[in-house]
Amino acid sequence: MLSGPELAELVARVGPVLVFLLAITVVAEISDRAGVFDVAGHWAARAGRHRTLVLWLLFVLVAVACTVVLSLDTTAVLLTPVGLAVARQLGLSPVPFALSTLWLANTASLLLPVSNLTNLLALHQFDQLGLGHAGYVRLAALPAAGAVVGTLAVLFLLHRRELSGRYQPDAPPEPHDRALLRAAAGVCVAVGPLFALGLNPALVSTAAAAVLVAVTARRDRRILHGLAVPWRMALVLAVLFVGIDLALRHGLQAWLQEVAGGGTSPGDLARLAGLGAVSANVVNNLPAYLALESVARTEPDRLMALLVGVNVGPLVTPWASLATLLWAQRCRTAGVVMGRWSLAVQGLACAAVAGALALAPLLL
Repeated sequence: MLSGPELAELVARVGPVLVFLLAITVVAEISDRAGVFDVAGHWAARAGRHRTLVLWLLFVLVAVACTVVLSLDTTAVLLTPVGLAVARQLGLSPVPFALSTLWLANTASLLLPVSNLTNLLALHQFDQLGLGHAGYVRLAALPAAGAVVGTLAVLFLLHRRELSGRYQPDAPPEPHDRALLRAAAGVCVAVGPLFALGLNPALVSTAAAAVLVAVTARRDRRILHGLAVPWRMALVLAVLFVGIDLALRHGLQAWLQEVAGGGTSPGDLARLAGLGAVSANVVNNLPAYLALESVARTEPDRLMALLVGVNVGPLVTPWASLATLLWAQRCRTAGVVMGRWSLAVQGLACAAVAGALALAPLLL
């Protein structure tokens, strides 16, 4: 068992991560019900000027911004149905839009600490190494850009036929309460710079959630009913954190040290990133990061290489990340089904290209 001081240290570290998860989910859920994502998707349809490729690129821009600012799970849960609905209304293949949300939810989640729970966990280690939030963003900038570019290249090469041509109708967004829509959109726009400036993510997201709850309660209390706040997920994560910590203290760390090595040469970093990607696809990216962090926290480059592996790599198996599970559920609800083997093969291609481009700045 953990001693009192050890448990207190663990709570101090993971508590803010869980608070952020719950608060940012409230922000995302209210923003969705207020129409922010619906309007963003249909804005892309209008701005696309009836050209499918332009529409897709604009949708990609929305997906990247959503992932960076509101986290990968928000993109998977809330933007997936918007992309599928817009594609269906315009008579386009839903596959490129579905894969864009799935892959970018993972591969675009490197830039800010709030983009992925793994990043938030790693931020504590970057603080310990003297880099802090600003150092994290500087180190992550080129890998994040490489991951997004690699993802778009694979998406276009695999689906260029479906992305060619034109579409005719302009699908209108659903009617929404304009005041609430503006408030929710304003909050979503405001939290991005605040996160980027390094303000405490838990405090910023909690304040944003409180503002939106207050505005929504005044405009239409019914919107607050049944918000999908992930209390159960937070509890599972808390248990997972404790379990991994206990395992590391009882022999797991020594074994991982032998497998993952400890250097910062190109071969060492590629080895660690590859191990992170494989582990994420075997067990899920969160436990993979928690376990491997213990052998990566000695150097910033090793930590970032691990994040490349566990953020960009989990695109092959259906359980590799929570975002993938949530995305699959949304696709089934919308009646869009893709073969598991096809998804795995395409996901492997994307993970290999995007992961290599993300890792290249660290290796060089």
